[in-house]
Amino acid sequence: MDRRTLIGFVMISFILVFWMTWNSGNKDKEAATQKRIDDSIAHLDSIDHSEKVALNKKKDDSIKNFLAKNPNINSDSLRKALEKQNFGIFCNAHKGTDSVFTIENERLKADIASKGGKIVRVELKGIKTWDGKPLYLFNNDSTHFGLSFFDRKRKRYSTDSLYFHAAGNSFRVNGKDSNSISMRLYPDTTGCYIEFRYSLRGNSSLVGCTTSFAGLDQLLDDGQSQLDLTWAMNTPSQEKSLKNQQMVASVFYNFDGEDGVDNLKETGEDSKSLIGNVKWVSFKQQYFSSILIAKTKFANNGEASIHTPSDPFTVKSMSATVPVPFRKTAKESFAMNFYFGPNKYSDLKSYDLHLEREINLGWSIFGGINRYIFIPLFSWLGDNIANYGIVILLLTIIVKIVLFPIAYKSFLSSAKMRVLKPEIDEINAKFGKDDPLKKQQATMALYKKAGVNPAAGCIPLLLQIPILFALIRLFPSAYELRQHGFLWAHDLSTYDSVWNFGFNVPGYGDHMSLFALLMTVSTILYTWMNQQTLQPGSAQLPGMKWLIYIMPILFLGFLNSYSSALSYYYFISNMITFTQMAVMKRFVDHDAIRAKIDENKKKPVKQSGFMQRLEKAQRERQKQLVDAQKNAKGGKKK
Repeated sequence: MDRRTLIGFVMISFILVFWMTWNSGNKDKEAATQKRIDDSIAHLDSIDHSEKVALNKKKDDSIKNFLAKNPNINSDSLRKALEKQNFGIFCNAHKGTDSVFTIENERLKADIASKGGKIVRVELKGIKTWDGKPLYLFNNDSTHFGLSFFDRKRKRYSTDSLYFHAAGNSFRVNGKDSNSISMRLYPDTTGCYIEFRYSLRGNSSLVGCTTSFAGLDQLLDDGQSQLDLTWAMNTPSQEKSLKNQQMVASVFYNFDGEDGVDNLKETGEDSKSLIGNVKWVSFKQQYFSSILIAKTKFANNGEASIHTPSDPFTVKSMSATVPVPFRKTAKESFAMNFYFGPNKYSDLKSYDLHLEREINLGWSIFGGINRYIFIPLFSWLGDNIANYGIVILLLTIIVKIVLFPIAYKSFLSSAKMRVLKPEIDEINAKFGKDDPLKKQQATMALYKKAGVNPAAGCIPLLLQIPILFALIRLFPSAYELRQHGFLWAHDLSTYDSVWNFGFNVPGYGDHMSLFALLMTVSTILYTWMNQQTLQPGSAQLPGMKWLIYIMPILFLGFLNSYSSALSYYYFISNMITFTQMAVMKRFVDHDAIRAKIDENKKKPVKQSGFMQRLEKAQRERQKQLVDAQKNAKGGKKK
């Protein structure tokens, strides 16, 4: 037994002795007894929670033993006095009946508990987890929601552990109907209360939550201008891949008056102080979010934190504290809304609160491509076509049609390079490796006379890079793809598995994704075909010949556990590219290209300003090399 616990027992003994004396008629010591009680409770408040729990158990055992030996003592009166001191102005609210009230509409069903007066569970109707079970955003044993504040004696309270009284019943609303239920917490003082008023409209993902205070200005500490609203939850796993969920789940938040959205790190642990007036805070999962939105704004100096638990059924543990303004008036309220629903871009954007910004569509140009090109096109196709495999096919065809003029110019450039190959070989044989500068100058002069741009073949690749990165972000975050299958893929939003190994292959995974495998094989084939059309010598760079074949194989390990929609898109894209190359190869006349090049050689060459500067720089560089060689020879003679 440690020193603090021993002191606690001693003080509890004093309480019992003084209470027995008072109960026997010695009322002149009542004030002294009360003081002893106050001192004892104050000491109990200073003890750590774990020690306090153990001490309270021992205290209860001591009281039971004492009452068993002294049957003339009024145990109810004794316990009531102790509870009054321990629970302060909410003594009558620390016990109650655990009741649950339900509000629901076409989209969601929310359970509200009497303990804490909070929403303890939300089910999204018509939506299932990956294995076909009802989808709950959170459950009673994994969420916390409550206001924290101090009374005039600087005793701290949290509504999360106190019992509320319901004013209303469980209800369901439809269409444009609306309804509300009030949960009130009553202090021991008459006429005072804290209220959470929940409202719901039919066919809406928003649950209204208005917090009202009546008479609290007389009970709370004078220096308190805000009440801390703490919200926390452990988000359950809902999708096939826990790892993919953990990669994107985080706490997002937006400051009032700002367009941008900030978030905690999506990997590992993180915490931040929210310096500024928060407009909303979101516990974002892969395809769903629980968002708390202030109709005005929360007060300054909040905080948020996140960590990844070891529980294999929990994605992240998230928490946020946002201060609620308190103006110290006799009656006031603060209005909020909860959003419980999917991370569908169009739905979140419709609220005009920048909620859609929590969907990571990529930074800078990649996000812009998704927001202004791919999402509108993808949504339009999805609204008119039920099968998302066909939607992705049509999206791929449209992209390839748009890029076809550039691809055609690239193919022509490659054809011109093949026609010039004999002359390039002559230049290489003439200068060899002894004078690379002159060889480069002669090669550039040949390109200039022939009217060939050697960089034209790189343009399609450069254009496809932002498209690649944009779609890497779009497909795995597109809620529309969730649980929509195509061919052997049961869910295009996650990986397709045609063979589960039963063991893990490092760098690859425990399964085989056929779409990822087809995409890799087709990419290697495309790379080989592309090498046949490159300009002479470009494929002979040291190590480059093998690296371009190894990269798709290394990328396979990433795609194997990624969205099958992305692998499917690039497989189809490669197939269309093969078709385009076959068609262009058939219709491009190499003899006509040769004739055009010979005609260009006869024309006077008009140099651009860029080429003039480039040649000037080359001449200066050559002069510097010659001077350096002369200086070196002069030094040897000396």
